[in-house]
Amino acid sequence: MLAYMLFFQSFFSCQSVQENAPQLEARLASQSFTAEWQNPQTAVQPASGIVFQSIDGGQTWQDVSSGLPGDLPVEYFFAQNGEMFLGSSKSLYRSKSTSTAPVWEKDFLLNEQIAGVFPGRAGPYAYSYGNGFFQNISKDIWVPVFADLKNQHFRTIMETQDGAIFIGTDNGIFKSLDQGKTWKHVYKDGWMIHMVESDGVLLCTNENGILRSTDSGEHWDVVISEGGVGIAVEVIKGGFAAITFNTESETRRVRISKDGGKTWQPIDAGLPAHASIASIKELGEYLFCGHPNGIFRSSDRGKTWKLLLPSIKEKVFNLSVSGNVIYAVPQSGGC
Repeated sequence: MLAYMLFFQSFFSCQSVQENAPQLEARLASQSFTAEWQNPQTAVQPASGIVFQSIDGGQTWQDVSSGLPGDLPVEYFFAQNGEMFLGSSKSLYRSKSTSTAPVWEKDFLLNEQIAGVFPGRAGPYAYSYGNGFFQNISKDIWVPVFADLKNQHFRTIMETQDGAIFIGTDNGIFKSLDQGKTWKHVYKDGWMIHMVESDGVLLCTNENGILRSTDSGEHWDVVISEGGVGIAVEVIKGGFAAITFNTESETRRVRISKDGGKTWQPIDAGLPAHASIASIKELGEYLFCGHPNGIFRSSDRGKTWKLLLPSIKEKVFNLSVSGNVIYAVPQSGGC
């Protein structure tokens, strides 16, 4: 319950009136803390242009940033189990993703020392430098997990259908079959940031390109290598989609695979060539691409593309899908 204690300590230090624990807990239970909870002298302007959502397949987009601080530097965003999570190393905000007008609440996670927040089946995971991994088991309650992982620069975490947990680090991939009690170093050649699973095949991004495993992550082979790093990998109907950097053309290339990641076909002929293409997602019958020019959509599996939403302030939209909703978060550099 260390993180739970840190939550109360962080909030308590901001109060000018001393309260005992029962009084404070009762008041916390009846109050919603959003970005508007600030000292009036330090309040920032209302936010806009931080998060967009579309509930009609990308035809129209709504700015759902209201309630966030206007100067929030977004480093991560994802939606799962009816909630959205957005933030940076200094702050984490969450909102119900089922609402057409989201209400953002600040989560006082780890005394605002966050290195990353990642999806998890039983609740999101968070990593804090010096404090380790935590998992969110209910609102505002984060419990420590994976105590044996030390001295690694962590990038991501993923749970597979067979119950395995994979951790991506700067030193490769670690795997656990006992809920994080023990770990096996299954890949040691470079970092891993994104991983997906479909029909017994695992794919992940790597500094050498895209890696593939068909034996539950015990062994990995490079299936896309163009001199540059792997940017993104996603599950789509009938296969996978991926983005990699090609050092010869100095652009990011978008491809799909229809045979479980064995072979790949380019689908970016209709997209302007660029070195900062950020993401590829599928929703319904459409493919969506986050591009420096804006959000593109394809209805024919990448043969042609249509620009739906132009870019904002030279940023690139990073895309996320949850249910029938697609979200777009503009970020610098497309990363």
